[in-house]
Amino acid sequence: MEEKSLSTIDLRKKLVQITLEKKQLTHLTARVGLVLDISGSMRHLYNNGTVQEVVERILAVACKFDDNASLDVWVYDSEFSRLSPATEADFHDYVQKQIISNRSIHKFGYNNEPPVMKDVIKKYTKEEVSSLPVFLVFINDGGVLKSIKKVITEAAVQPIFWQFVGIGHSDFEVLKKLDTMEGRIVDNANFIHIDDIAAISDETLYNLLLNEFPQWIKEATELRILRT
Repeated sequence: MEEKSLSTIDLRKKLVQITLEKKQLTHLTARVGLVLDISGSMRHLYNNGTVQEVVERILAVACKFDDNASLDVWVYDSEFSRLSPATEADFHDYVQKQIISNRSIHKFGYNNEPPVMKDVIKKYTKEEVSSLPVFLVFINDGGVLKSIKKVITEAAVQPIFWQFVGIGHSDFEVLKKLDTMEGRIVDNANFIHIDDIAAISDETLYNLLLNEFPQWIKEATELRILRT
């Protein structure tokens, strides 16, 4: 089982590399983070292995981008937890070991995004200050609080790009408006909607995830949010 998983992550890393070449991002080093919705409506996606698959797919991005090839992970419902990073050495059964079996994690309640978002900002801009950009993937299945707009607007001056991924059949009214939000020095967030994330190919997923990141890198560098 583990040998098969390792070969799968190697294949995904190759697909990420192809995507990075297309986007002209092969030179880029970045920190990579993943925020996972663990509200009640997500329960079945944790139990059926979909969330574990998401971790593995985003870990492949971290392995190509990240300076230490690790993926920072958070989960949240009404509360949030900052977890141990996922790496190639320990990603197998990561969700079962680090999340589902972890009794200290609050699970399957209602969703509240701003606290976990503020912790992401705290980690990357206060606790672990770096000149590297942050590529932050945020998985949610609907019902995002409107107050995330204030957090994203205030975070536009920070070296963090927020890639929101809506999964399932909600309308994602708040997230759909991210690209047209005013009052920011730079567009620092993007939203993609994927009905069934388990059904989409790795290649398609990576192309979608990394679609707007290159433009943000360019604009953030010009505005000296990123310093080369």
